Amino acid sequence: MKKLAIITAVLAAFPALSASADDKIRARLMGFQEVPVVSTQASATFEAVISPNGDAIDYELTFSGLQAPIQQSHIHVGQRSVNGGIMIWLCGTGTTQPLAGPPGTQTCPQSGTIRGTISAANVTPAATATAQQIAAGELNEVIAAIRAGVAYVNIHTVVSPGGEIRGQLRASRREGDRD
Repeated sequence: MKKLAIITAVLAAFPALSASADDKIRARLMGFQEVPVVSTQASATFEAVISPNGDAIDYELTFSGLQAPIQQSHIHVGQRSVNGGIMIWLCGTGTTQPLAGPPGTQTCPQSGTIRGTISAANVTPAATATAQQIAAGELNEVIAAIRAGVAYVNIHTVVSPGGEIRGQLRASRREGDRD
């Protein structure tokens, strides 16, 4: 009986341990995930970690092969095969809106890697996103959308201003999860 009680206590502790682990976020971006679909050789990977208390997301976006100069990259809230509103700018180009992004948005390289940390201050929904009822600063709502599988990241270019490549974000709290 004593062994059974110990085993039960150990097994009960595992969910508590995994709940405190950081969320890992991943996406593979390609043209066939854009709406409408784009035929392109471009590709990208997005990897991120949601902090344990949910107040930040550290990310890395690596991309190459774009058919034209990049304009911008964002996180949108929207289910697969549906366009959604911009919630978070990852990078922009130009010196004025709409291509530059909000103040503090980093400049997009033509290819390579961008890194950053997203906080509530970075949640700045576009006017087109108001129907989604996520207000500026509501990082917790964006994280909930990511965990629910209804958020995506994409990269817009001059020849594909609606987006050249896109990837649906997936979050997992388990270390062993793979693409």
